[in-house]
Amino acid sequence: MKRTLGVCYYPEQWDEAVWAEDARRMAALGLTWVRIGEFAWTRMEPVEGVYDWGWLDRAIAVLGAAGLRVVLGTPTATPPRWMLTKHPDMLALDKEGRPRGFGSRRHYCFSSRPYRAECARIVTAMAERYGRNPDVAAWQTDNEYACHDTVLSYSPAALHAFRDWLAQRYQSPQALNRAWGNVFWSMDYASFDEIGLPNLTVTEANPAHVMAFRRFASDEVAGFNRLQVDILRRHSEAPIAHNYMGQITDFDHFAVGADLDIAAWDAYPLGFLSDRLPATAEHRRRFVRQGDPDFQAFHHDLYRAVGRGRWWIMEQQPGPVNWAPWNPDPLPGMARLWAWEAFAHGAEAVCYFRWRQAPFAQEQMHAGLLRPDSVAAPAFAEAEQVAGELAAMPDVAVERAEVAVVFDYTSAWAWETQPQGRDFSYFRLVFEAYRALRRLGLNIDILPPDMADLSGYKLVLVPGVATMSPALLGALAAFVGTALVGPRSNSKTAEFATPVPLAPNLPGLNARVMRVESLPPDVPVPLAAGGQFLHWREKLEGSAEVVETCADGFAALVRAGGMHYLAGWPDAATWGMVLRPLCEAQGIAVVEMPEGLRQRRAGGVRFLFNYDAEPVAFDGVVVPAAGVHWG
Repeated sequence: MKRTLGVCYYPEQWDEAVWAEDARRMAALGLTWVRIGEFAWTRMEPVEGVYDWGWLDRAIAVLGAAGLRVVLGTPTATPPRWMLTKHPDMLALDKEGRPRGFGSRRHYCFSSRPYRAECARIVTAMAERYGRNPDVAAWQTDNEYACHDTVLSYSPAALHAFRDWLAQRYQSPQALNRAWGNVFWSMDYASFDEIGLPNLTVTEANPAHVMAFRRFASDEVAGFNRLQVDILRRHSEAPIAHNYMGQITDFDHFAVGADLDIAAWDAYPLGFLSDRLPATAEHRRRFVRQGDPDFQAFHHDLYRAVGRGRWWIMEQQPGPVNWAPWNPDPLPGMARLWAWEAFAHGAEAVCYFRWRQAPFAQEQMHAGLLRPDSVAAPAFAEAEQVAGELAAMPDVAVERAEVAVVFDYTSAWAWETQPQGRDFSYFRLVFEAYRALRRLGLNIDILPPDMADLSGYKLVLVPGVATMSPALLGALAAFVGTALVGPRSNSKTAEFATPVPLAPNLPGLNARVMRVESLPPDVPVPLAAGGQFLHWREKLEGSAEVVETCADGFAALVRAGGMHYLAGWPDAATWGMVLRPLCEAQGIAVVEMPEGLRQRRAGGVRFLFNYDAEPVAFDGVVVPAAGVHWG
């Protein structure tokens, strides 16, 4: 499939007189896709039941006449003010019971059935009007589910829907009481109507209750999305996407992705480094204008899995953003590097956000390809360069990796519910394992947690999966390569109880976790051969072969055949010590990458991405600062 570029555009925010010139410049730049409409409900329906499609008809026609293809977004992330007057109970409530009110965006509760009906109505109207429009070549549902902490709602609507969800899952209060262990602290319920939401309790709520609520909330997102997808499919054959975000685990993206054709995500490398990624001060200084060398790649691989091979970047950072604690300007070359790294990981399209910087409202400090005065911003020339390179370069196919990492959204909820250590983060654990593999120069596939067939891989990592599915356990039992499981894997049942037999209870591995400890950052557990565990350590019993030990004599890594279990959280150097021999035993070629340099192989082409602010010499090649080399 041909790789393409695009941009996000808001015709409703600009005088109609500039649309044609904007479209001409987009086409001349080499763009293919233009996403529109996702925030324009009040322009589509300014008064309840009174539609104004004329402006959108003309905007789509202008873009299409310039040879551009439209991604049309459903506008349900920004319901109009009259909607709240009609449905005052549509708002989500936060954990303290306060309404998430009007005045910005995402002001709705996924569980509000009246709001869902309104969404079905506007999506149906859009699909009927534009579903067969030849210029509308793709759809986007809503915008950034979970943004601004909007998945968990403690509203009356959520309470009602949660009770119904519980009744369907457990069938009787008695079964629920047994599953949750409600005998503890006299928490038994005689009726589903007695069950509340797990907020405003005196101390921590029952973790089984919390986990049930997290599963319910994730199902509500999937159901909300499915409602729109089903309508669009009745009227259009164009592919449907949703734009996910970075380091967001509030809902199961695999479940939402099962109903979509394309997984897209919104990539803001500098904002993420400043706002989300745990990192040392030195690391942040080094990459402040480039972004973390592995964070984008991790999400590229994750969303390739969510999209079952089809994925886009729907919003790519072109300059400073407006929402992070600090908002530096990218180094020259980074807008090009980020795009090419996405293409090397299999992206079909990279769309920059946005075409023209807004001179008003909340995002006026967010850069675009154009300045507010329509003069080209620095990323404009870089996008133009990428467009020319794409036209000159044959497509590069994604190669199946030799190494895979399993990622499970439910495990993120589990370890947020009961972290046991203040700094225990499932995402961070998986990401550090992924980073260690990237530092060895490897391609990595990310797999869903119900993967039933691991054939074709040589090394599979399963870090911290709280409850391993029968499918995954069966796949590991049949796997002829090397598996590295742990720490903290398979240590909870689906109802958040401690299983017996004790974890990890892996096929063929005689090892049990008899005790765990979480540790402050300044209390490492040294390993006998060098290296250390941080944050988390487990003490094992059993007859499995000991590969590595801690300095205090407890096993750090055990195995039986190809099945390995890691009994702690390695630091960066220790990850390398653990992974290198496992790769070598499987004949996986590794290479130590310089700190800011990463490589990716695709279609027989090796790409080198230099995230450093200085040129890097590697393997006979000098990769320029903030630059890309392929060959």
